Amino acid sequence: MLLSCFDPVRREIGRITLEKLVLDGRIHPHRIEEVYEQSKAEVEQLCQRAGEDALVDVGITDVHPELVTLLGRLRYRTSYGQNVLKHLVETAHIAAHMAAEIGVDPMNVKRARRAFLHDIGKALTHEVEGSHALIGADLARKFGEHEDVVHAIEAHHNEVHPHSIEAVLTQAADSCSGGRPGARRGRAWRRT
Repeated sequence: MLLSCFDPVRREIGRITLEKLVLDGRIHPHRIEEVYEQSKAEVEQLCQRAGEDALVDVGITDVHPELVTLLGRLRYRTSYGQNVLKHLVETAHIAAHMAAEIGVDPMNVKRARRAFLHDIGKALTHEVEGSHALIGADLARKFGEHEDVVHAIEAHHNEVHPHSIEAVLTQAADSCSGGRPGARRGRAWRRT
């Protein structure tokens, strides 16, 4: 069976709902609605937990609750086969290491959320028209993130010109995470 949906969270809710209904065998309108609501609550709880776990992994503690929920939704989103939430965590770690190498405070890059939140807009690209970088910048601005964080998000794909070392580190860390061997399918890695 193939289950298709543009919204990866809705697809997961549908998958769990169908799985439970088939296992139970009682498939009628009232039961479908009941199992759907249970599955929806279960996936929302899994998203919340995934967002919280990712924040703990990178050492960020003070993020708006709506952003935590959106981060958790990225658990079900992939980009060229790479899990987006794992990519965010990896990018934050890479940016911190790169910052330390060039003498920039690594916690400033990571704690300021620049690298970690760079793809937050991908949580809404199926609902909102436009570039995920600009959608993410608008989200960060809406939920009170510092303008430096907003800038790094909107600059990570050059929608705006990067004007801080942290924004450039975010771009570089994003490229390292997405370009490393095995990160994404369909991208052959060759040694030259």
